[in-house]
Amino acid sequence: MKRYTENQLAELAEILKHDGVISVPTDTVFGVCARADSLQAQENLRNVKNRPKVKAFPLMCSGLQQVKEYCIVEERSEKIMNAFLPGPLTVILPIRDNLPSFITQGMSTLAIRYATSETLRKLIELVDSPLYMTSANQSGEPVCQNLDEIEKSCPLLSGMLDGTISYNQASTILDCTKDELVILRQGPITMEQINEVLK
Repeated sequence: MKRYTENQLAELAEILKHDGVISVPTDTVFGVCARADSLQAQENLRNVKNRPKVKAFPLMCSGLQQVKEYCIVEERSEKIMNAFLPGPLTVILPIRDNLPSFITQGMSTLAIRYATSETLRKLIELVDSPLYMTSANQSGEPVCQNLDEIEKSCPLLSGMLDGTISYNQASTILDCTKDELVILRQGPITMEQINEVLK
């Protein structure tokens, strides 16, 4: 399976534009991704991971402006995002009404992250779409720790971006859709840190 460097982002973007699925390093764990504006790309990503159709994929966006194209961002959520993103935080936000059903999977919310490196931000801009981003592994199995493990676990990938990860721990997932904030999965960012920002 071909491995690409940061100098070959244009080639990886072409793979994604043609509904391919690639692996990339994020700040937390290795991920696999596909463009978010294509039903075929989503189906290809599901096939790579054997992921059930009922589970929606998190979106990785280039920044706040792109998030606002997909989700409703209230003042509190924006304050949290400005403080911690890009970083090891996933926020759950209410969706906009006009999104295709294949993106929302019948849900009223989306899980959102910012691009966790300049490399991923550039890739998203080259593809001109947010990326479905999920951990590099078969659904229900442990997350792969390196490219060799990813290649073995996900043989249907169209390519792999070389690189390193920082935390080796999944991001904190924060539900911002209710009156009271709720952490759905504890990661590097704590509720104490979030509350400090909102004081």
